Amino acid sequence: MLTREEVSRLLAAATHSKSKLLIELLYSSGLRVSECTRLKVEDLEMGSKIAWVRGGKGGKDRMVILSERLITHLREYLSASGISLGFLFPGKERKPLTVRNVQSIVSGAAQRAGIQKQVTPHKLRHSFATHLREAGEDLRLIQELLGHSSIQTTEIYTHVSSEEKRKVTSPLDRLTNTETK
Repeated sequence: MLTREEVSRLLAAATHSKSKLLIELLYSSGLRVSECTRLKVEDLEMGSKIAWVRGGKGGKDRMVILSERLITHLREYLSASGISLGFLFPGKERKPLTVRNVQSIVSGAAQRAGIQKQVTPHKLRHSFATHLREAGEDLRLIQELLGHSSIQTTEIYTHVSSEEKRKVTSPLDRLTNTETK
């Protein structure tokens, strides 16, 4: 899992706008790397701030969220690249980028950012889930966004940081003074 500060450093270290956009998309939406590579322009509903994953894991379609910041960068990218249909991130011969391409982009940015731990697209997915949970989002909602059929799988993804644990107030401390007398 990455901290928010590490995600910021990772984004700052992306060398090309397309690379930065890929990293933003992975972190903003919680997409699996294979879903990211297969995403098509026609799957985007930027006005509604969502994208549709077609035939995700288990052959299921699902909706994912898109951040305002990402949408701004997506519009700039689409305008500059002239892409209006087909794969959002086409590789050679208009085929999608490979999973290995995306892994290389993410790990290269992590090295440039000086992040010592191994950083993968899947770590961005874990970070997406954990950061949503730390912000108080409902576990069932996170489950839907990640496309998990089991809540137990989502629980594995939503790590609780030591910092969050320290913020918890003991039930004893919540008792009023009159109750403790």
